[in-house]
Amino acid sequence: MTVVWRVYRETVQHGGTARPRANLGRVVDDLGATLLELTHGDPDRPGEISAVVFHDPLDQPVLPSHALVLGVGVEAPGHVAALLRTLGHQNAAALVLRAPVPLTDEVRAAADEASVAVLGLRRGAPWGHLSEMLRSLLTQGTGAGSAEEESLGGLPAGDLFAVANAIAALLDAPVTIEDRNSRVLAFSGRQDEADPSRVETILGRQVPERYARVLHERGVFRDLLRSDQTVFIEPISDNLGGFTLPRVAISVRAGDEVLGSIWAAVPARLSDERDEALRESAKLVALHMLRVRAGADVQRRMRADLLSTALEGGVGAGEALERLGLSSQPLLVLGVALDERGLRYDHSDSATVVHDRQLLSDAFAVHLSAIHPRSTAAAIGAVTYGLVPMTGAAEKAETRAVRILRDFLDRVGDRLPPITAVGPVALDLSDVAHSRSCVDRVLRVLRDGRIHRRIGRFDELQGEALISELRDLATARSEEPTGALARLIDYDRRRHGNLIPTLRAWLDAFGDVAVASESVAVHQNTFRYRLRRVAEVGQCDLSDPDQRFAMMVQLQVLRVDSPPDP
Repeated sequence: MTVVWRVYRETVQHGGTARPRANLGRVVDDLGATLLELTHGDPDRPGEISAVVFHDPLDQPVLPSHALVLGVGVEAPGHVAALLRTLGHQNAAALVLRAPVPLTDEVRAAADEASVAVLGLRRGAPWGHLSEMLRSLLTQGTGAGSAEEESLGGLPAGDLFAVANAIAALLDAPVTIEDRNSRVLAFSGRQDEADPSRVETILGRQVPERYARVLHERGVFRDLLRSDQTVFIEPISDNLGGFTLPRVAISVRAGDEVLGSIWAAVPARLSDERDEALRESAKLVALHMLRVRAGADVQRRMRADLLSTALEGGVGAGEALERLGLSSQPLLVLGVALDERGLRYDHSDSATVVHDRQLLSDAFAVHLSAIHPRSTAAAIGAVTYGLVPMTGAAEKAETRAVRILRDFLDRVGDRLPPITAVGPVALDLSDVAHSRSCVDRVLRVLRDGRIHRRIGRFDELQGEALISELRDLATARSEEPTGALARLIDYDRRRHGNLIPTLRAWLDAFGDVAVASESVAVHQNTFRYRLRRVAEVGQCDLSDPDQRFAMMVQLQVLRVDSPPDP
């Protein structure tokens, strides 16, 4: 490991100062030539990139200072120039466009005026892949506490791109680090020295299927899983009359668990010295991959703790919101929970429930991060809460929140069916806890299943929420029907008089006998006779609004059903 660090230091440091971890120059250095190319601007502009944001012309996102913006679908020079000027006002760091970038005089002038660099994304590389790579590059090793100062083997903890460059310098060959599913996690420079299959792998972030099939047939993946030694792979035909460069690969292990693998495109078999260096490097990569995994878990727990503190209110709420970057601004409080009724889980399979809840929570967090870069989401128990800074007029905020949730429902589909809730806008710190409480109450109503909908707003469902809470209170007290309702239940049980269904239908129809009798499929005269029996047997005055209301509450809260046949 010491050897790896020494070569890395000599290769990527200059004047004793390491490369900045999250600036534009780092992006160009690590992703350039393979995914990105700098087409205009200064990559050494000071300042760390704060976020990666997709540009949406129909719903302009709020950008933090020094953001890197992905201009999907922006092609016309006039549109590019206009966008650059807008990004300049928001102090963006760079704009990424699909290559070839239309570098007209107007575009150059706009970029210079805005002080925004322009990058080109290579054709064939998906935007989603670029986004994942950028987020991975910019967040590696940025866990809780002083993680940025932590190092493993002399390299910044969790920075797989730095590790890949170090190993590439050690082996004098371009390197990729991949997970168990052959997805590229990081890669070194000099990939242009490899063959087209390597470039295709990085562009798609996955080993091409035709090559993966050959590797399976040769038993390469089997050998990697069974051994901690290096595996040499002879050239593979590219079906165009040529062959790929040979590869040398080694699994990355933590005890008995295989975390991934390292692949180097080499001209021939490694010397004994380099073979040993690669085996030592695999141990270093394992430490960094574990650090990435642990860092993600730590960040998730920290975010959940901060969000929980903010939502509960109290002494630490203000500080929690400040650490989340959400203090001193109106907030939308959203809630998402898995609708477990429709999935019919086996009660013994709790692991599947937890797994699906986590998948839904992660998906919601990603969805909110695309809506607003400073939004945050975390699972607290069975519910994932989200806080989104309010933009626009307050009277339209909850409508926008419903649109956010509707878009989320459309994206997740029926595989993980959620129920979602919107709380009142939290204009200040004291409102956040109240809004969270409203979200919980709405989710409770939706979970009961009496209302068949997936999105609920508190201002629409407050009445149902109150009824649900009264049901809880009645259940806790073991309340039973009394008075007129008890007498009617007893009569129906003994005589099968259908008085309870008659009363319920009449109350639901606001006293309209025609509508009520049709709902229970009896003649109006028969219904009027039963209604008179309700008043006689129940010893109640149906013309008294207070008595009617009391019986309506009892029917709703106590969930009185018709007595079963004996």
